[in-house]
Amino acid sequence: MSGATQTRRQFGDGPLSRITSRVYILLVVELLLLLTTLPALLPLLVLGRDPSNLPLAALLLVPVGPAISAALYALRHQRTDLTDLRPATLFWRGYRANVLGVLRVWLPTLLWLTVLAVNLAYRGAVGLASWWAVPLVLIGVGVTLCAANALVITSLFDFRTRDVLRLAVHFLVRTPGVSVGNALLLAAAAGITAVFSEAVLMLLASIAVLAYLRISDPMIHLIRKEFTS
Repeated sequence: MSGATQTRRQFGDGPLSRITSRVYILLVVELLLLLTTLPALLPLLVLGRDPSNLPLAALLLVPVGPAISAALYALRHQRTDLTDLRPATLFWRGYRANVLGVLRVWLPTLLWLTVLAVNLAYRGAVGLASWWAVPLVLIGVGVTLCAANALVITSLFDFRTRDVLRLAVHFLVRTPGVSVGNALLLAAAAGITAVFSEAVLMLLASIAVLAYLRISDPMIHLIRKEFTS
């Protein structure tokens, strides 16, 4: 009996098994991300990049927040043991558990960024001086990085929305490495979209979410240590 247990443990813990399991997990999460976002993102692929389409683009991005949250939950809680792979189960569990909390963060974020982007695009028409571009961009970056922290916190912890936002702002300063890492990840995503297309970014979504999770590890560790029992 002990020999069988040891064999199964070795089978699930070997280097090749860990690599295989990680690839499998990422593939399943990628498919589920596409399943939950593709119906909305397909129109985005053919939508013109005119500033007048910004509100519609924001509307099409609504399903992305809950999908990323579910992927974060699945990747965080999934073990790499080949005998216990359940990424799909964890994805749907995280989706159901966090969808309302995520939307409370995600919808205001999209609204804020849309308003900022529209004002930036039409600053001449609304009477804003050209120097307003700098503070508008900085505000947009701040809102985005705060939302990035809030999305991770909402996905992995059970806090009230106002506490999530307080923690998200707090950790912008407390863990600057996380903020810089998220900024670089967003810049890379924007670069891939600009050079290739949104479709390429969608195909790399699970890898991007894994990188996002790894970047957020210091913040996750501190929250678990200091704000949970």
